[in-house]
Amino acid sequence: MANEVSGRTRAAPASRLLALALGAAAAGAVAIGAVAIGRLAVGRLVVKKARFGTLEVDELTVRRLRVLERDAPRA
Repeated sequence: MANEVSGRTRAAPASRLLALALGAAAAGAVAIGAVAIGRLAVGRLVVKKARFGTLEVDELTVRRLRVLERDAPRA
């Protein structure tokens, strides 16, 4: 007659899984917050209006370019 081998399954307790899920959710929230703060910080660095006498650019990538030509003011 063969001996029956019975062993306990190694199931993690529900409280451990819940704590792991909450920790993962908290880490995700922190990561999303860091991305949002970084985006705001970079957005504040945008130059809204600038005048240059001469401009030298080595490499430039432009998705949309609007050129406005203004007539010289008449005196």
